Amino acid sequence: MDDNFDTGVKMATESMNILIEKRFKTFAHKKAITFYRDGNIETQLTFDDLKKDILLFKNFLAVYRLKKGDRVILLLEKSVIAVIAHFALLMAGLIAVPLNPGFKRNELEYLINDAGAGLIMVNPGKKEMIKAICPEMEILEISTHLPYEKIDFFRSAVVSSSDIPVSQKDPALIIYTSGTTGKPKGAVLTHGNLVCDAKNIMSIWELSSEDVLCHALPLFHVHGLCFALHTALLSGSHVLLLDAFKPQTVLQNLSSKHPSHICSTFMAVPAMYTRLMDYIGDQKIDFSHLRLLTSGSAPLLEKEFERIKTIFGKDPVEREGMSETGMNFSNPLKGRKIPGSIGRPLPGVGVRIMDIKTKKDVKPGAVGEIWLKSPSITKGYWQKTMETKAAFKQGWFKTGDLGRMDKDGYYYLTDRIKHLIITGGENVSATEVERVINSIDGVKESSVVGVADEVWGEKVVALVEKIPGIELSELKIQSICKEMLHNLKCPKKILFTNHIPKNTMGKVLKEKVKNFFN
Repeated sequence: MDDNFDTGVKMATESMNILIEKRFKTFAHKKAITFYRDGNIETQLTFDDLKKDILLFKNFLAVYRLKKGDRVILLLEKSVIAVIAHFALLMAGLIAVPLNPGFKRNELEYLINDAGAGLIMVNPGKKEMIKAICPEMEILEISTHLPYEKIDFFRSAVVSSSDIPVSQKDPALIIYTSGTTGKPKGAVLTHGNLVCDAKNIMSIWELSSEDVLCHALPLFHVHGLCFALHTALLSGSHVLLLDAFKPQTVLQNLSSKHPSHICSTFMAVPAMYTRLMDYIGDQKIDFSHLRLLTSGSAPLLEKEFERIKTIFGKDPVEREGMSETGMNFSNPLKGRKIPGSIGRPLPGVGVRIMDIKTKKDVKPGAVGEIWLKSPSITKGYWQKTMETKAAFKQGWFKTGDLGRMDKDGYYYLTDRIKHLIITGGENVSATEVERVINSIDGVKESSVVGVADEVWGEKVVALVEKIPGIELSELKIQSICKEMLHNLKCPKKILFTNHIPKNTMGKVLKEKVKNFFN
């Protein structure tokens, strides 16, 4: 475990701005980004184009008199200019704070005030709202709806030859946790964290300049920004950057036989795969050119794993990562991929499974809280000393995830500690109950939670999304659960819905699920 950690330390010996300079120079004349808007090619840039514009944008930022370490919020639609702005901030020694451009005022008020940024970059139409939230904040309005070539406000900046002194220990990025319960926390990721994470992913998935990535993920989350965009560009891959996830456009790209646009890699969340496969339906399409399909950010149901395997002719690579840690586990690129498993630890990632009561290591195969140690893990949360202290124990990051390891070294997430249901003094895993319900014919997906009960403390209840056109009753689900689970684990009440509430990355919002039963 210590040797593994030492391996990771060696990966994080440079800052992102040095790595960007080096790698973009290596691939200078190669195509870096092809941007699609509404399914059509709008912009194409080489790595040399990308580097020059990043440096121009970095120098343009000097007019705002920002100091190294100042935060800059990116509240921008997915676009080429958003990519340029992000990398320019890293090069300038500033801290990028990407936020979901779809957030409304009540969602943004807390985040903007918490970040304490010196500048916010926004889409047209957001300026007045931002002024109302924070009148003193500098605002840069960027017309992301325009073709990139027509956005020229930064192009008159003179490229400076002076380097910004940035070390691997300097903060580069603040990613706010999804805040499925309570207020979001800003995980501060350093240049070293990002470098270690990128090198890890590039290595285990063998990303190279021969790859072409279909990028349909948002850029305000570690999945789309760090795991996908950073790794693809740093490895010299050609990124087909889609303005949004649309099944028709994704299929158009994944099935393309155009010589310079033949996709080899695709990264997505389970909900994207489901929508894409529903769109494909019974069509027989040749996907043999795809070498890597990854799934993360939310659990992939085993039946969806099998659907992917059938439609694409390849097992998806399930993996696990967090805003605070980067990527921690992955099924092997070459080798056995186990449905429901998050795979094995990445190089440099130390893992312990701890008893949640005794805080001691559990026996092999037993369930406990997953603790991690890695050079890609945040040193703490932005302006939250108490939360940071609570998240670490003797240098180990306490993930809040319950999990286990099998005899072959594959890991499995069994639940979040905060989602454990305590009924009649016994712990019930919501995930275990969901697995049974999800296996029932006619169930598309379920979410199991605990709600207050005078007798049991909490009682187990389930929200179920049915497959349209299939008859399914509460009594039938309860009957099957009683055949497969101890009585205390069986849902006492089941409600049906057309849509289980989720965040933008496909994670179920358990607190909103509980509201169905109030």
